[in-house]
Amino acid sequence: MKQLKTQIVIAGAGPVGAVTAYYLAQKGIDVVLLEAGGSNAQDLRASTFHPPTLEMLDELGITQKLIDKGLKAPIFHFRERKTGEVIDFDLSEISDRTKFPFRIQCEQYHLSSMLSSELENSEKAQVLFNHRVVGFHQNSGGVEVYAEAPESIIKIEADYLIGADGSNSIIRKWLETDFIGFTYPEKFLCFSTEEPIEETIPNLSYVNYVSDPKEWLVLLRVPKLWRVLVPATEEQSDAFLTSDTHKSEVFDRLIGNGAGVETKHRTIYRVHQRVAKKFVHDRVIIIGDAAHLNNPIGGFGMNSGIHDAVNLCEKLERIYSGSDADELLGKFERQRHKTTHDFIQAQTIRNMEYLSQGDSSEHQLRKSEMERNRNDVELRRSYLLRQSMIESLEQQKAIV
Repeated sequence: MKQLKTQIVIAGAGPVGAVTAYYLAQKGIDVVLLEAGGSNAQDLRASTFHPPTLEMLDELGITQKLIDKGLKAPIFHFRERKTGEVIDFDLSEISDRTKFPFRIQCEQYHLSSMLSSELENSEKAQVLFNHRVVGFHQNSGGVEVYAEAPESIIKIEADYLIGADGSNSIIRKWLETDFIGFTYPEKFLCFSTEEPIEETIPNLSYVNYVSDPKEWLVLLRVPKLWRVLVPATEEQSDAFLTSDTHKSEVFDRLIGNGAGVETKHRTIYRVHQRVAKKFVHDRVIIIGDAAHLNNPIGGFGMNSGIHDAVNLCEKLERIYSGSDADELLGKFERQRHKTTHDFIQAQTIRNMEYLSQGDSSEHQLRKSEMERNRNDVELRRSYLLRQSMIESLEQQKAIV
């Protein structure tokens, strides 16, 4: 059996795992990054980078590369599909609170691929694709991690194992920690297309959340494509949802001439609101989607995972400089668990309710609240700080 020794093993080379490995390697800490796939998957689920995430990545010298690849989106819209009414917000109004008063629209795999490539040239990192974690054993002195390679099993001795291996995390499953929450009853369907939707629907921003009692949707622009997210019922088969017939129906309702719309991707996925009971299990820590899941309305999932990564890496850097591990990892647990539960979960549920409640009285109340947020200077500023995730990170600092 092949054996390796390192300081930290990270499972999962998505954006959260890649940021974790890159941060630690830059600080001189030896890492092994394991990825079950043969390359960085071109996952289309996440494409929005919020201002504080851009600030964190800027400390690692990454943000300008994302800006060069992506689209700056200072403005985002909440829209009424039936009336065309728009409630707009502009992040440039909080430029006194952030160096990056905008979102960057850029598919997450660009970040993962960029960092994985850089790590392959680092003396402090090994990146092993086609290596799937199949088990681990920990004691007071470290962790033994077992990974399945194409033709063998390898054993890696490390101080810590970080599970950034996504929503179906094998690390979380081995830990047997409760994953508390619920799964939305409907499926979500995402189309991507080069169709110039902006030529049919006037006044679109790069980020649009569209409320409708029958079919809410999200319209997001990335550099070469529009991404169109719509709900689907349990009764509709996956084969039907990804069929040309259904594609044409969706785009007929959206812009007309649905049969003439060509799509690049048609992806179905389930959406959850769940938080693991514990993130830290002695020398094994879970972060990102392995630790918490939320619906995509607001673009908080990947961003909160990167916030996990940076918070944890700051703690690990101090631990390797001689600070108390139990104290710092306990603080990581308290800060990220509370922030995830109190802000990320609450805000994404609220955003989802706004879109999906249609013509109900609850929707009208939420719409009135949104209008007040837009029309009042102080309320608007507070809302922008909350929706940009700046407020949650400032509140996190107060957690000791």
